[in-house]
Amino acid sequence: MKVVLLRFGELFLKGGNRKIFENCLISNIKNKLNGLNFKFNVTHGRYIVSEFDDEIEILSRLKTVFGLSSLSLAEEVVADVKSISDYISSIKIGDKKFKVDVKRADKTFPISSMEFAKDLGGLVLRNNENAKVDLYNPEIEINVDIRFNNKAYIYHETVQCLGGLPFGSSGKALLLLSGGIDSPVAGFMMAKRGLAIEGLHFHSYPYTSLQAKEKVLSLAKQLSNYTGEMRLHIISFTKVQEEIHKRCAPEFMITIMRRIMMRVAERICEKYNLGAIITGESLGQVASQTMQSLTVTNSVLKEKVVFRPCIGMDKEEIVKISKSIDCFETSILPYEDCCTVFLPKNPVIKPTISRAEREEGFLDIDNLVELALSSEELVVIK
Repeated sequence: MKVVLLRFGELFLKGGNRKIFENCLISNIKNKLNGLNFKFNVTHGRYIVSEFDDEIEILSRLKTVFGLSSLSLAEEVVADVKSISDYISSIKIGDKKFKVDVKRADKTFPISSMEFAKDLGGLVLRNNENAKVDLYNPEIEINVDIRFNNKAYIYHETVQCLGGLPFGSSGKALLLLSGGIDSPVAGFMMAKRGLAIEGLHFHSYPYTSLQAKEKVLSLAKQLSNYTGEMRLHIISFTKVQEEIHKRCAPEFMITIMRRIMMRVAERICEKYNLGAIITGESLGQVASQTMQSLTVTNSVLKEKVVFRPCIGMDKEEIVKISKSIDCFETSILPYEDCCTVFLPKNPVIKPTISRAEREEGFLDIDNLVELALSSEELVVIK
């Protein structure tokens, strides 16, 4: 019987809390396969998906589940010498170089792993007269995994999965989703560490186009392939930016804008019980991402921590991940986000908190935050 053998890695380190993480992972796997026919079983460190109809779709979905380290399409047979030997005898590999590797999770199996691998290799040679054994650089590696459930799993390919922690096992956080390359990558990376993600997008219509908003919805949809259902909070920032442009020094416009965004984000977190804010900032990439700018931006937050998973990455590293999660082509569509509206010629790169607070003195900050929050539109993306 064809099955998919699933393995998890980091969960082994969780000690007494491991069951909580495993339950979360199992729930995520079942949710990911929702709508498909399948059967799910657990056996001592392995998950088994069987009785499925669409092999390609099953594998495609499982590869996007955080917490799984690898998977293999395998043949399930009874864990006795005859059943395993009979299946190995049926394998046709032509003139390929191969090796057989046997792992016995069940140490009561009557033959040692090395001895049984040698016997099975002999069967492959007997039925493939032009094949050759190569223990170091095989073209095909035939794996036999003997488990405690009186079953053995025979496979020749291991597909790497995303790894990390099960989505949702580390709490919930709010991703500032701008529409650029960096923020979807930041969301993906924190989801990989077990965070459930909600999105927050600021738009400045009519200075930014409706296509810019649709672009962000598309990015959220792409992220939902990894995170499941995503709630996206959309805030109109037009009047806030007009006020900043009218009343504050041009070089401080980006700094003040980011500080107000952080205040709004923290309020959204409080409203929806989200524990942290996630941004795609990378140190030194632009003026608002210098050490001084980040310090001034952070200083307005009262309780929430900011996760910046891209902080030490260069653009090439970020682009590589963006491409791997199929966000890059959408992220580079030429629709401006609100951060490019009223962009000053020479933004300050080493702001101070005292100067930022002086500039904010020309604004009714509390009123602007409330104005932004009153425009909230909530979109649920599945």
